[in-house]
Amino acid sequence: MYKLLKQIVKNGIRSEPVLESDTALKITCQKLGENILKQFGRSLAIRHIDTGSCNACELEIHALNNPYYNLEGLGIHFVASPRHADMLLVTGPVSRHMEVALRRTYEAIPDPKLVVSIGDCSFSEGLFKKNYATIGSVSEVIPVDIFIPGCPPDPRRIMTAIFAAIQIKKPEGNPTDSNINPL
Repeated sequence: MYKLLKQIVKNGIRSEPVLESDTALKITCQKLGENILKQFGRSLAIRHIDTGSCNACELEIHALNNPYYNLEGLGIHFVASPRHADMLLVTGPVSRHMEVALRRTYEAIPDPKLVVSIGDCSFSEGLFKKNYATIGSVSEVIPVDIFIPGCPPDPRRIMTAIFAAIQIKKPEGNPTDSNINPL
């Protein structure tokens, strides 16, 4: 213990420098939050489904919920039921066992549906390629609005793609109408 304290006194405490505030990220976040309210009249609900990835993309999606990116503060949250979702985030190549689940999840999401495919694996099968266990890319099973390249893409690119998907598809009817199926 004495040696450690002596080394700290001699060298000082070493840590990473504090990051400067990223103004571009703040502007993107502000525009994203405003556009969500304008388009939907409420928060954006996202359903995430992993169709057979290596989980690297999931780690980046989880990073979106930390205080730095703060998706909840922008009016974006993840939901467990596809019936409550406005957007579907899909990661990984579609495995044979997940094909039916992906189709059912897509069909359960009320219109207008937004589909964002995350990572190289979901677009070109990445390192998995086509084999006995995978069907192929997400676009071979369901229609995809936005594709995010990268292995894995960073959270900033994911946020930008969510923003782009919202601008591509505009909800039909009154934005204050509920998309939740009453049954």
